[in-house]
Amino acid sequence: MGKVTGFLEYKRLEEGYEPVPQRLKTWKEFVISLNADQAKLQGARCMDCGTPFCNSGCPVNNIIPDFNDLVYRNDWQRASEVLHSTNNFPEFTGRVCPAPCEAACTLNVNDDPVGIKSIEHAIADRAWAEGWIRPQPSANKTGKQVAVVGSGPAGLAAAQQLARAGHDVTVFEKNDRIGGLLRYGIPDFKMAKTHIDRRVEQMKAEGVRFRTRVLVGALPNGSKVINDADELIPAEQLKAQFDAVLLAGGAEVSRDLPVPGRELAGVHFAMEFLPQQNKVVAGDDVASQISARGKHVIVIGGGDTGSDCVGTSNRHGAASVTQFELMPMPPEAENKPLTWPYWPIKLRTSSSHDEGCVREFAIATKQFVGDAKGGKGGKLAALKTVQVQWRDGRMTEVAGSEKEFPAQLVLLAMGFTSPVPSVLEAFGVDKDARGNARAGTDDGSGYRTNVDKVFAAGDMRRGQSLIVWAIREGRQAARAIDAHLMGSSSLPR
Repeated sequence: MGKVTGFLEYKRLEEGYEPVPQRLKTWKEFVISLNADQAKLQGARCMDCGTPFCNSGCPVNNIIPDFNDLVYRNDWQRASEVLHSTNNFPEFTGRVCPAPCEAACTLNVNDDPVGIKSIEHAIADRAWAEGWIRPQPSANKTGKQVAVVGSGPAGLAAAQQLARAGHDVTVFEKNDRIGGLLRYGIPDFKMAKTHIDRRVEQMKAEGVRFRTRVLVGALPNGSKVINDADELIPAEQLKAQFDAVLLAGGAEVSRDLPVPGRELAGVHFAMEFLPQQNKVVAGDDVASQISARGKHVIVIGGGDTGSDCVGTSNRHGAASVTQFELMPMPPEAENKPLTWPYWPIKLRTSSSHDEGCVREFAIATKQFVGDAKGGKGGKLAALKTVQVQWRDGRMTEVAGSEKEFPAQLVLLAMGFTSPVPSVLEAFGVDKDARGNARAGTDDGSGYRTNVDKVFAAGDMRRGQSLIVWAIREGRQAARAIDAHLMGSSSLPR
């Protein structure tokens, strides 16, 4: 424990943001991370609890008290080693993880929690700046070949762990660049894609092979899932060529809103809108880009994807941005005695909301209204809505609360229902009731599907979730595959 009385002497210090008018002009990251002295004081606030709830609150089980203490003692290199011992990509999680560890922090019981995420961010960035992050190729090769389908955080974490165990790993990605939903789901202003690029270079030096624009299995006709593939590899071919296959694709099937007028021009899934902008920032020429410029934009869905749509629309120059949430407005502060150390339900205002957004709660969309042209070729002009109320878990409409909102662009950001079914079907993998790959997580059946030598992890197995859960599952699946191939594994759980 760095400073016994640190939690009494120092207050939580938040990372800063560039001013809204300045950051809306670019697609660059705008978070001002803590400097070394500020991070040291945050590390001093850690109480090194006898039972570190932060550690269990973190899906990858980061050894948080240890790296907090090392930062307090200015031993940043060892802090980086401790952080990387449980998390392959702390520069990702230090930027976009919602920090369930902070909700679980013991100090959060009656004070503000330790700024764990900001410390992690500072450690990861300093480690890169100092050159402490280097390739770690295996000294001994096993001769075993593993295919990883999907290059999001689960696939990348698994691939890196397996390569370090000595296996020959090939990552297959259907899009033109590596990163999965990290690349084409998260806006650049939240996470610059250079962070992915340098990890890919590290992994190449560790022996991982990457193949982009390759679709494994199949996609259904008319699918809205982004797909740049110009090569198709049948599932049977992959199983024949590799000793093990890990399915690690994202939950890419967006939840739809099948109300009258859904076919109107101007109604799009968030995952049609966001990837286009990421491609433009990367320098691609995107034909017929969906633009919010000068439009009244309504984002339907109150989660992180909806927030990303808000920030992107404001950077396009939208006339207005309104976000709908079907559920009632949550309390501004949680009931800590009731919820701690678990993730609380409370009102969360993102940096994108601060850039300009009207938020409507307990509201349902009844109809998309077209312009005078009408018909299949009509353009969106407005939404008809109604307020709803929730009682005993049931939703009812509030009589007389109907309203019409002008809108020329609607973005559906209501979450994702499942991974692409046709990919699982191509491999013959059994699905659970939610459409995910059926695979357990215990040591006996860890991440195995019903198909011999085919494994599943991340969103493909658990459904839509957080990046930190994807990294955890990728690491654990790598251990399961290593044990399957070698009889035992020394990779961490």
